[in-house]
Amino acid sequence: MDRGNLPPASTAITIAGLTKTYASGLQALKRIDLEIHKGEIFALLGPNGAGKTTLISIVCGIVTPTTGNVVVDGHDIVRDYRSARAKIGLVPQELHTDTFESVWGTITFSRGLFGRAPNAAHLEKVLRDLSLWDKRHDRIMTLSGGMKRRVLIAKALAHEPEILFLDEPTAGVDVELRRDMWALVRRLRETGVTIILTTHYIDEAEEMADRIGIISHGEIILVEDKAELMRKLGKKQLSLQLRAPLAKLPESLNGHALELSPDGLELHYSYDSEQGGVMDLLEAVEAAGIAFKDVQTRQSSLEDIFDSLVRKERRAA
Repeated sequence: MDRGNLPPASTAITIAGLTKTYASGLQALKRIDLEIHKGEIFALLGPNGAGKTTLISIVCGIVTPTTGNVVVDGHDIVRDYRSARAKIGLVPQELHTDTFESVWGTITFSRGLFGRAPNAAHLEKVLRDLSLWDKRHDRIMTLSGGMKRRVLIAKALAHEPEILFLDEPTAGVDVELRRDMWALVRRLRETGVTIILTTHYIDEAEEMADRIGIISHGEIILVEDKAELMRKLGKKQLSLQLRAPLAKLPESLNGHALELSPDGLELHYSYDSEQGGVMDLLEAVEAAGIAFKDVQTRQSSLEDIFDSLVRKERRAA
C-alpha cells in the first residue's frame, strides 16, 4: 500500500477484507471491514466463538490472516510489523506471566521489548495507577489472580502504546479492580489513547464506549455510534398496573399492541424511541373502563439490543 492510499490521520486502525480460516477448516472470520477512530473507545461485542479474539489476535500480529489487510496508524501489520506492533498494547484474557519474575522486572522487560528507552517515572505511574506500587518487588507467582490481572495491564501500558486492546479485561475479577480499570481507561482516553474493548459485561460497554460493533459467526453485523444505536434500536416499555385484574383485553384495545400479564394485573406496551401514541393509548384504556393505579416506563438497555440482534442473526443463519 503506497502513502497515497493510506487511511486518513483520524483513523487508528483500518481493516479491509479480513478473513481467517484455520487448518482444521474452521472459518473464524468471514470478511471483516472496519475502521477504528483515533481517541475513541470501541466496544466489540459478540457471543462466545463469534471471532472477537481471533480478530484482535490478527491486528496484534499474533495470528496470521488468510486474506485481507490491516493498517495500524499508517503501518501495515505484515509489511511494517515492528512499527505497527509498537503502537499497540494488549491485555489478553489469559494470565500469561513470567511467574518467577518480579512485577518491576516484567514491566521493565516488556518496555525494552519495544525498543523504548528506560523511563522509571512512567513505570512508577503505571504501577501506582493500578495499585501495584507496593508489590513492585514481589514475584508474580505470589500474587493473587486479581493482582496478576493488574500486572497484565501494566505490561500492556509499559511502552506507552497509542492503541490499547482489552480482551475481556474484567472477566472473573473483583469489583475493586473493575472500578480501577475503568477509571484508568477514562484517563487514557483523555490523553488520546484509542481503546478497543471486548467484554461480556454489556453494562460496561454501555457506560464506557463511544461506538459499538457486534460480531456474530465471524462477521460484523453492526457498527454504530452508541447513542445512535440506542436511539434507533432501543425500545421503551410502558407498564400500567391495574386496580382490578382483567380476564382478557377488550376488543376496543386490539389495535394498540398491548400485552396482558398472566395474572391480569398489568398491561404492557412496547414502542421505539421515535414512536408516539402513548397519550392516545392511555385515553383508549380509560375509555374502555379500565382503571389503573400506576404507570411505569423502562428503556431498553444495550444488552437488550445485543440479545435481539444476535437472536435475529442466529435465526437468519
